[in-house]
Amino acid sequence: MSALDAWELPTSCGIWCWYSNATAAFVPWLSQSSVPHEQLIEQNRRFDAALENMNQGLCMFDADRRLLVWNKRYLEIFGLEADQLHVGMSQRQIIEILVDLGRYAAGTTVDALSEGTRTSLIEGQATSILRELADGRTVSATHRAMSGGGWVATFEDVTERRRNEDRITYMARHDALTDLPNRMALHEFGNGMLGQPMPGRSLAVLCLDLDRFKLVNDGFGHAVGDQLLRCVAQRLQREVREGTTVARMGGDEFVVLHRVKDLKAAEALARRLIASVSAPYELDGLRVEIGMSAGIVLSGEMDRDVTQLLQNADLALYQAKSDGRGTFRVFEPQMDESARARLNLERELREALTNERFEVHYQPLVKLSSNDVTGVEALVRWRHAERGLVSPAVFIPIAEETGLIVPLGEWVLRRACEDAKRWPAHVGVAVNVSAHQLRQRNFATMVFSILSESGLDPSRLELEITESVLLEETDANLETLHVLRSFGIRIAMDDFGTGYSSISYLRRFPFDKIKIDRSFVREIGEKPEAAAIIRAIIGLGQSLNMTTLVEGIETDIQRNAVLSEGAHEMQGFLFSPPRPAQEVDALFKVEHSKNKVA
Repeated sequence: MSALDAWELPTSCGIWCWYSNATAAFVPWLSQSSVPHEQLIEQNRRFDAALENMNQGLCMFDADRRLLVWNKRYLEIFGLEADQLHVGMSQRQIIEILVDLGRYAAGTTVDALSEGTRTSLIEGQATSILRELADGRTVSATHRAMSGGGWVATFEDVTERRRNEDRITYMARHDALTDLPNRMALHEFGNGMLGQPMPGRSLAVLCLDLDRFKLVNDGFGHAVGDQLLRCVAQRLQREVREGTTVARMGGDEFVVLHRVKDLKAAEALARRLIASVSAPYELDGLRVEIGMSAGIVLSGEMDRDVTQLLQNADLALYQAKSDGRGTFRVFEPQMDESARARLNLERELREALTNERFEVHYQPLVKLSSNDVTGVEALVRWRHAERGLVSPAVFIPIAEETGLIVPLGEWVLRRACEDAKRWPAHVGVAVNVSAHQLRQRNFATMVFSILSESGLDPSRLELEITESVLLEETDANLETLHVLRSFGIRIAMDDFGTGYSSISYLRRFPFDKIKIDRSFVREIGEKPEAAAIIRAIIGLGQSLNMTTLVEGIETDIQRNAVLSEGAHEMQGFLFSPPRPAQEVDALFKVEHSKNKVA
């Protein structure tokens, strides 16, 4: 029902008065109007159609807060019958009807609703107020004051919009895969927990990282990897109590925020989480096993920002992974010092690569039966301005982690091929290749380009890989190795015998050489099984037509032992330590002179 129906006048006259902002005296206006009756009827039809087809509910009140106009949509939104409203009733009466009918959410009062309207009108601008209804819907009420007094109120059901907005907000703060809080939400929760300390409790921050996840993800596919991450998230949530935050930082990294009484409680939680995550998984018929490492830090009285705590817990996690994985470490101040030292070393490493402050030293590979040098292994050295020669054990892991091993490895390969070109044609050069290098799609092309530029015969180049190269992206890496070998380049497996699946890889790729790890040689004469293992590997190499080289030969006893077992080559300090290129040049000049004399 509209306002003018009660006055037995066309509805449109009331609407027209609304548009004319002259609602207080719309009847006199109509009687004095010179607009033809037919035109008024047409205007009535148009405005009535506009009013009744609005998506919003509408009510208009005069300066005395008395109802003048409303539309059908308003009745629909609040579930009112047409005869429950009439012209001249007060806004408060309408509100009382709605509250008595239970249309608003529990606890909503008539006074609060009336005051909300009054406040929004005082502000002088069209403002919206969200009203929660008892059935779960949300209605946006907007009040617009009119110049002649009174106001127009419009009502819109924004339930779906609010849900979509809430969903977008939720998605922005949660991980799509696991539904755990993400990095942004974690910082909010962490700072909130620090801002509301609990007596006798500290905030424990645990940074967690899965061990061997990449092998599962690459070996079985990303679908299985995603399923595994969801299972890990569920296990972590099951192991913590209410009020604890479990978040995913990305990849296979998680964080737990947990209030604890002391460090022992945090350590107990870490053990429980590691044990739970490390238990086997059954994923679509596949049995999968992974591990987890953790770093722990406890908040202090002055901590108000979780960012530093996360950094410290991450440093402790790094230490745990360095110490063998599958365990936890608690943050200690010296870890921060070590981290700064490492960052400084990383910076210097980048500078050294840019300024070519590296050297390639070469260790001879010797034929056991004749003591002739058949080749050399290229070993990179870093000549630091202050530290002197930096051990590869110090900078190679950093180069691997930062990706610098790729340009460094290319530089070593280029230098080794250029140096080898000066040496006798029967001398080969062996260069180590990391998993990071082989993972590059253009690796084979890069090797062919260097050989072409240096003019070195491909048969004189030997690339040494470790088992870790084949553990990652096996099929792609094997394909690259086959391409290289078809070009005439020799492929050797380094550190053979130290991995659990080394023998299985011999079935998948026809290596030209097996290098037996030095750890077996050290135990010759001390442990009978060491000689037995060397004998078995040498026999395996002979049956597969692969050259066997034994590393770490330092004594005649060791040399004679591996020679008697049938090894082909040796490498070690007994013959020569790694030497700079100029010393190797001199070595081959001496060898050349001896051969001429003979």
